[in-house]
Amino acid sequence: MSVITTIADLKRLHKRRTPRMFYDYAESGSWTEQTFRENTSDFDQIRLRQRIAVDMTNRNTASQMIGEDVAMPVALAPVGLTGMQSADGEIKAARAAEKFGVPFTLSTMSICSIEDVAEHTTKPFWFQVYTLRDDDFMKRLFDRARAAKCSAIVITLDLQIMGQRHKDLKNGLSAPPKFTLSSMANLATKVPWGLEMLQTKRRFFGNIVGHAAGVEDPSSLSSWTAEAFDQSLDWDRVAELMKMWGGKVILKGILDAEDAKKAVALGADAIVVSNHGGRQLDGALSSIRMLPEIMDTVGDKIEVHLDSGIRSGQDVLKALSLGAKGTYIGRAYINGLGAMGEKGVTKALEVIHKELDTTMALCGRRDVKTLDRDVLLVPEGFAGKWE
Repeated sequence: MSVITTIADLKRLHKRRTPRMFYDYAESGSWTEQTFRENTSDFDQIRLRQRIAVDMTNRNTASQMIGEDVAMPVALAPVGLTGMQSADGEIKAARAAEKFGVPFTLSTMSICSIEDVAEHTTKPFWFQVYTLRDDDFMKRLFDRARAAKCSAIVITLDLQIMGQRHKDLKNGLSAPPKFTLSSMANLATKVPWGLEMLQTKRRFFGNIVGHAAGVEDPSSLSSWTAEAFDQSLDWDRVAELMKMWGGKVILKGILDAEDAKKAVALGADAIVVSNHGGRQLDGALSSIRMLPEIMDTVGDKIEVHLDSGIRSGQDVLKALSLGAKGTYIGRAYINGLGAMGEKGVTKALEVIHKELDTTMALCGRRDVKTLDRDVLLVPEGFAGKWE
């Protein structure tokens, strides 16, 4: 494919190059995948107002997210197993984000460790954590993030218990993987991917193996992951984790106005309106559909971000115009990474930036910070009335 113009182009290359179990891990949702599908299709319901005879010179997409300068209000979302999409994937993605001028968020369930990413970057990145039961592990994890000069943590609140993802079970994707005959046969066809993986020492969960109690090698990961997540999580526990960190905190997984108000009360720096990319509660409303209600409830009290469903610069513009101060891409940059490594992540950012910049201009705006609902045509009842 000589000319790449959309994230869909990168997605096709990603599927061709990467083993099915890892491609499916990124490109799937839980259960029936209704929420996974609607995260993207609901963006399509929102239309744009074309404006003409407006000065389009000197356009600006630069902004801030939690007080940090960004080339555009788009961060790379935390994605587990990124280093299996492409060898040393987290390092490649972090470097691409740094060069482009947008935040990178490292997942706790990354292949490359916090230290690996810090060693290969110069700009502070964000670190995502789950609400785990082991306080000693959490404290040491925060200490490692501080030592790596992470500028914020992103606490994921919607994964106390894991939604079932059928494709992962059928592909034998687990920690560690349980290879099936089918998955082994598919792996054998991905020669360039395999050669890359043979050249790296990073093939397991770098933040867990050798750091969590009882997890000294990949074979012990399964029992740890089954017991580590705190199903008793409540807002008091969230407050404890925020205090344990002591720095900037973004709370991810907010999909209800009442929960957004509780996040405000705790003093979080930002919230992420998110349904985990449709990978948790299947049947939940899309993030973009829930954004207006959450903005109406807390938008002037806390910085609101959005993830789940963004595949284009137009999607970014729609979220910003509905009030979000920042957005996150996960699958979009993973498609780039799986397709072309670090260059692919850069290409994904370039595609989204060009779409955002051009669409903004054609809507009659020159500065991303001036986007508001006036540039949108939102269908009546988009947010819906639900009983």
